[in-house]
Amino acid sequence: MAKQLGEINASSQADIAFLLLVFFLVTTSMSVDQGLNRTLPPPPDPNQPENTDKINERNVFVVLINKDNQLAIESEVSEIDILTDRTIEFLTNPRGAADLSEQVKASKKLEEAMAKGGKEEEIKNYRRLVTECGDPDISKGVVSLQNDRGTKYETYIAVQNAIVAAFNVCRDKFSKEYFGGKVYDELSAEDQKVVKLAIPLNISEAEPRSVK
Repeated sequence: MAKQLGEINASSQADIAFLLLVFFLVTTSMSVDQGLNRTLPPPPDPNQPENTDKINERNVFVVLINKDNQLAIESEVSEIDILTDRTIEFLTNPRGAADLSEQVKASKKLEEAMAKGGKEEEIKNYRRLVTECGDPDISKGVVSLQNDRGTKYETYIAVQNAIVAAFNVCRDKFSKEYFGGKVYDELSAEDQKVVKLAIPLNISEAEPRSVK
């Protein structure tokens, strides 16, 4: 007569499966998507009159990326490695060059904000720029980024990061000069608002199209 085998104890299988799941989660490398930490502007006020001011050509810094992921800065083929420095030069215009961005005094921006009935907080911060920061120059420059529909995502992000890095460098330099040697991230929220007015993040992006 054949001997019957006892039932297999399966009570620990769930624990084993859980441990295997944890093992694979810990040891498996996952690709992390890259992105940009950017605060989008609020929706426009429907009651605000349309801005009809035209932008001077010298105040637009054009950056193009074609389908072959080649970069052009101001119509000249270039490399991403120098994009940050070129953007900083455009924004600050240290030599007063006629082909780089115009600079306007903070006191002028204060007058414009008051004449247009600007927000109280904005006017207060412009006053701080004038009284506490020595009425610094503010760039009128806008960085215009245009990429092709065939541009690789990695190239687009690299170019974006290089442009944003330029604004961050300018903000850190301004912060150190007028706020006790602190970089922008070390400032209080109120002081950061002042620096944002001095170094506005003016980046314009158009819809992807065919770029030669």
